[in-house]
Amino acid sequence: MRIFGLAGWSGAGKTTLLKRLIPCLIGQGMSVSTLKHAHHDFDIDQPGKDSWEHRQAGASEVLVASSRRWALMHELRDSREPELAELLGRLSPVDLVLVEGFKRDPHPKLEVFRAVNGKPALHPDDPRIIAISTETAFPNFYGAVYGINDIEAIAAFIRDHAVAAADILR
Repeated sequence: MRIFGLAGWSGAGKTTLLKRLIPCLIGQGMSVSTLKHAHHDFDIDQPGKDSWEHRQAGASEVLVASSRRWALMHELRDSREPELAELLGRLSPVDLVLVEGFKRDPHPKLEVFRAVNGKPALHPDDPRIIAISTETAFPNFYGAVYGINDIEAIAAFIRDHAVAAADILR
């Protein structure tokens, strides 16, 4: 299992890029999973649903299953947030895990940058950002720069530069 990350400010287009990269990579014969860092109180469940009620009642874990999918929700309560390596270890094996967020972790990343956000670029402060997807020129950037719609080239770059998850799991 290999991993590669996407980093960028909210609204830069990380999810939009992922939605286009995933089918491209799958079409090239790769199995792909994603791992996304979310803000503190995100919820994948809805108030009033049985599984939500189970969590509200204090269950540590709630596993919901059907003939089409299953999902495991684990409440941290007062425990620490798990690290990327721990979360990678919980995934079923695939060829590639695309990581959205976890920008401080030591895996290679592509920065998704949009000037319209009015935020500074991340790559000057992160040597693990080795490529950028943008509509802006970065002539002093040391890595690869791709247009925001250059999906095939970005997918090829990710395939070539993803690292073994075992290197992160140490």
